[in-house]
Parts: sequence; C-alpha cells; structure tokens
Amino acid sequence: MATEPKAKNIGGDSRIKAGLIWMNGQMVPQEEAKVSVLTHALHYGTSVFEGIRAYDTPKGPAIFRLPEHVERLFHSAKVLMMEIPFTPQEISQAIQQVVRENGYKSCYIRPLAWMGAHTLGVNPLPNNPAEVMVAAWEWGTYLGDEAVRKGARLITSSWARFPANVMPGKAKIGGNYVNSALARIEAQQQGADEALLLDKEGFVAEGSGENIFFFKGNTLYAIEHSVNLMGITRDSVIAIARDLGYEVRECRATRDQLYMADEVFMVGTAAEITPVSYLDHRAIGKGVAGEHTMRLRRAYLEAVQGQNLKYEAWLSYVN
Repeated sequence: MATEPKAKNIGGDSRIKAGLIWMNGQMVPQEEAKVSVLTHALHYGTSVFEGIRAYDTPKGPAIFRLPEHVERLFHSAKVLMMEIPFTPQEISQAIQQVVRENGYKSCYIRPLAWMGAHTLGVNPLPNNPAEVMVAAWEWGTYLGDEAVRKGARLITSSWARFPANVMPGKAKIGGNYVNSALARIEAQQQGADEALLLDKEGFVAEGSGENIFFFKGNTLYAIEHSVNLMGITRDSVIAIARDLGYEVRECRATRDQLYMADEVFMVGTAAEITPVSYLDHRAIGKGVAGEHTMRLRRAYLEAVQGQNLKYEAWLSYVN
C-alpha cells in the first residue's frame, strides 16, 4: 500500500532546514548560501523555479518526472530571456546530488535561477548573468493531513488569474506568484485552506498553485490549461485516470459547475492529489473527500513511490 509522507519543517515559525545547497556549482551549507540585497530578482521578480519531489521507493529515493521539470525550468528561462549558465544535464545532476548528499529518502526540491546583482535597472539584460541554486528539504502533506482526510475548503478569490497578454502564465516565473500569494492570504484570512482563481472571463483557472479537476458521475473533467501553467502532475493524473478506466475530458468550467460536481480535487507537486470538500461554503458532493478522488490519490502515490512498475519510467533513482 502507498504510504502518506509525514510533514516536517512546516507550519508555525519553524525555519526550513535545507542542509547542503547546490549554489552555482558548489555544495554549501544553508547558512552560507547567500545573495546580495541588490539582486535584481529580489527587486523585480526576475527568477524562474521548479517544485519537484523525491520519494522513498523500494529501490531508494527517486525523483518524480525529473526530465520534465528540468525542461520546464529551461523553457521558463527562455520566456524571461534568461541564459542559465548550466546545461539541463548539469542541473539534473545537481538535483540528484542535493538529494543524495543530504541523505534524504523523500523530500521537496527547489531549483531556482535568478538575475543577479550586476545591474539594477528594470531591464536586467544584457549585463546581468543568471545565478542558480538547488535546495531540498523534508516536506509532507502540503495543506495538512486533515485536508486530505476530510477534503480542503476553498474560497473563490477576489484576485483573478492574469491573462496571457499581461503575464506569461506558462512560465514558472517568480514574479507571477505575487498573484498566488495574494489569493492564498485572502483565502486563509477567511478561514479556508486554499483559493480558487478565475480567469478574466470568469471561468475556473486554478488554485494558487494547483490545477483543478472534477468528477461528474464516472467522468473526470480536467480544467483546460487556458492561462494556467502546464501541469506535470496534471498530466500524470490524466494518464493514471485513463489507466484506471475513467473517461477523461478537458473543459472550461464556471465555479457553479464545481458547486454541482460530485467531486472536486486539486493536483500539483506540493499538493499531490488533495480532495475538496467545500467551495464558497457549499458542500461538494457529500462534503467529504470523494471516493474516486481517493482512489486516484492511492494510485498516484503507488506510482510515485515505485510500487507500480507500470510508471517506473517517471522515476529517476538517486542512488
């Protein structure tokens, strides 16, 4: 059976404990991984990043869909016209090195590339070369174990997801996430676990950092990418759902369609598969984690934890 990872170093005032960090080609202790206060990305959000997980498997720690995440990192950099001073292979090796040298069995991994402190005008080009780091830390259930058991509570945010001609939503650029931060702050101040964002036309976009799915009967509906990031977890869940025999359709949906759905859930590297029990104070289905959702979650965890060899090609073993 797939096991639920235990949460560590989250919540309260606890500081992330990342151990050794790969920084511009060198492994350094977290306390020595420093950047200048004049770093361009700190002032203007000119960074790109990825969120990746490694899981404890019968063959040792394995990184889930590493090539796809590294490829997306470089695609994001291309959109920002950032030249990462390492090859994709070198970044992949750095990610594996961080997991290995910290002795993690399972962890969350954060590669980050940013415009440095050479110049501080709005335009970082052409004299501001990028810097790169890779950090990892032990991280469990993103919204907490209770949100998985009972289903998360969502609030539709007053902040809309920006259209494609305002910000490049297909790129995982640091500055984009001010939009997500504002939505998440608003949701939690209203007592919800997470925010649901709509696009400029009023259709469902995504959560602050998750793609959205819903069930109507035995049919699974995946919210179209539209302005959303191209989700690697989303792609994985669609493949697993089809293998389990579900019909999967991509669609645009309004939030009232989610109110009327039998089940709603969110997916993402951090969230994995998290059921939704309430949206805007309305119960989704029976107001509990849905049966189909939890079946998908179990199958997903079996895949990422190396317990279903059908999906072993998605795993990059560290050792």
